[in-house]
Amino acid sequence: MNNSLAQNRHTSIGEKSDHLQRQRGFTIMETSIALVIMMIAVLGAISVFAYAINNNQGANDRELAMAVAQQQMEQLRNVVFTDSSLTATATSGVTTTVTNAGRQYTVVKTITDLNSVSGQPTLKTITIQVTPLGGSVLGSVSLRTQRATIKLGPNR
Repeated sequence: MNNSLAQNRHTSIGEKSDHLQRQRGFTIMETSIALVIMMIAVLGAISVFAYAINNNQGANDRELAMAVAQQQMEQLRNVVFTDSSLTATATSGVTTTVTNAGRQYTVVKTITDLNSVSGQPTLKTITIQVTPLGGSVLGSVSLRTQRATIKLGPNR
């Protein structure tokens, strides 16, 4: 009996070691490789989120800059053609700063005279460029229009 008990103990110890060898789990190398792969995937997702945040900020800047540009353009369209605010400007234009929704924008108005009749212009090109202060060029907006007088030419 003593002999069979020792044999049972020996057999059960051998079975346990075989059982433990089959269920070893992951090695440190396998775990490290899995962590590196997961880290690369997470960093890729983070870069996509960062890109989306920057792109949304640029779209917001463009939207507010467009509102400023449209407001400035409407002011110039509502004045008489001979008003002093429609006087031709230098090539670089007139620069002002405007605040919209708590954000400051640089507004550059450029007006050029075209098609003079008897020394008076009959057509003006108005360009308004709005750029957020301290922002990127991505938020910049430019509007251009032409405005004509109802003055008749010399053949009329």
